[in-house]
Amino acid sequence: MKIGICNDHSGVEIKNKLAEYLTGKGYEIVNFGSDIPDSIDYPDVAHPLATAVESGEVDLGIALCGTGNGMAITLNKHQGIRAGLCWSVEIGELIKQHNNANVLVMPTRFISFEAILEITDAWLGEEFQGGRHLNRINKIACR
Repeated sequence: MKIGICNDHSGVEIKNKLAEYLTGKGYEIVNFGSDIPDSIDYPDVAHPLATAVESGEVDLGIALCGTGNGMAITLNKHQGIRAGLCWSVEIGELIKQHNNANVLVMPTRFISFEAILEITDAWLGEEFQGGRHLNRINKIACR
């Protein structure tokens, strides 16, 4: 499985450690994020990640930024993206089970690296439940 990861300046070190962790688990990682700690505008990395997920260049995405909100807002502007902001394992599980989230967003300033690993593993380990949840997802797109 190929996973795209993007980050702003607050997530450089965490992105690198997370990418190493996921590579060790057999995932192929594509970097869409910043590699330097200088301030950047999160849409500059979120849009390329979203486009890669929509096109199938990568299977799933992970986005890291200070609060996660800017990334989530930007990513969800794309019709083919269902990005969920997570700060706990349970939310990570539910965004996959109920929302079929194809991008996981985490706030690097508010959760530990250990929590990021646990949330990522939980999200990757879940399956979409379909059923009533599919009906709801089908109603998301603006008409």
